[in-house]
Amino acid sequence: MMAVRTVAIVAPHYPPRIGGVERYAAQIASALTHEPDLKPVVLTTGETKFRTRVSVQDGVQIVRLGSWLRLSNTPLSPLWPFQVRRWLRKLGADVVNAHAPVPGLGDIAVAVSGKRPAVLTYHSGTMHKGGADTGLADWLIGRYERHILPRVFDRADVLVPVSPVALAAGRSGAIQITPGVDVDRFTPGPPASQRPRDLIYVGRIDRTSAWKGIDVLIRALAGLSDLPDVRLKLVGDGDALPDHLELAASLGVADRVESLGSLDGADLVEAVQSAAVLVLPSLTDAEAFGMVLLEAMACATPVVASSVGGPAFVLENGESGLLVPPGDPAALEKACRSLLEDTELADRMGASGRRRVEEQFAWPALTRRYAGLFRTLTV
Repeated sequence: MMAVRTVAIVAPHYPPRIGGVERYAAQIASALTHEPDLKPVVLTTGETKFRTRVSVQDGVQIVRLGSWLRLSNTPLSPLWPFQVRRWLRKLGADVVNAHAPVPGLGDIAVAVSGKRPAVLTYHSGTMHKGGADTGLADWLIGRYERHILPRVFDRADVLVPVSPVALAAGRSGAIQITPGVDVDRFTPGPPASQRPRDLIYVGRIDRTSAWKGIDVLIRALAGLSDLPDVRLKLVGDGDALPDHLELAASLGVADRVESLGSLDGADLVEAVQSAAVLVLPSLTDAEAFGMVLLEAMACATPVVASSVGGPAFVLENGESGLLVPPGDPAALEKACRSLLEDTELADRMGASGRRRVEEQFAWPALTRRYAGLFRTLTV
């Protein structure tokens, strides 16, 4: 009889919360449900302060621990070292797959994994925010990345950087496994030349995520004033949304910016399929990959991104998308304009992006690597 091994996937956040780390962890969990000898369970955080909530989502048991407080975008609780150790034992975990960069839960899971093999998947380059009001946060992040994170890396049995710019890349024994995309779910919409001239941004809209560069995108939109039918759709929620809408009003483009809130499932696919260009204007290497780029490319939606971190790795500049210098509204405007006005270029890049994700970033081949890794570690 085949022995079934339990894999505890530990992530600071998990769907229905939307984000790249969340979707990556959920994809691994979903894939493992189809492996007869591997059983996924998930340990994550919830919205409650003290209570632990247990549920089943898409056939996977989810344990959501309470969070006493939040520092920036990071949930924390002094109880986690005890709770994580107890739940790993209670869930019968044979191997731990922790996800970071958010300090806290993933670090603790690696630290208390005991004799269980620990796989740490690291999703970011430096987490420095670089904003005008982030001096203290950046100081704390610097201390963490210099003094604590290397110890976490040393404690893990296997490091999995998601791209060449993730901080775990280049360390001895590291195995790169990039994010992927469900090419059967994210499918091509009409050719870009036949779509409304909408720009779309998908991602966090938090003040603590100012490095996402949404303000640069809004300034670029203002530079497209001679194309009055061009609109910007913001997909995502966060406390910075009012700030960005206020900026749009001050630049005279409030009527051309639409907030769609957080979208998932078919609604997200439809929004990406119907946009003329997806834009990811990140400012720093904290954008270690950019899963939304893959989702747009799978939908044959042309993409424009900053030449930082992951986007510079994901995109073939001039082939499957356009890269621009970070923080440069004029360059971003020019790249968006070229795709909005040159319909042949837009259609060609959309088709090229679809081919690229089919060949290199389809999820099944990537999750099979995880399944193989877990089997090796649990023998």
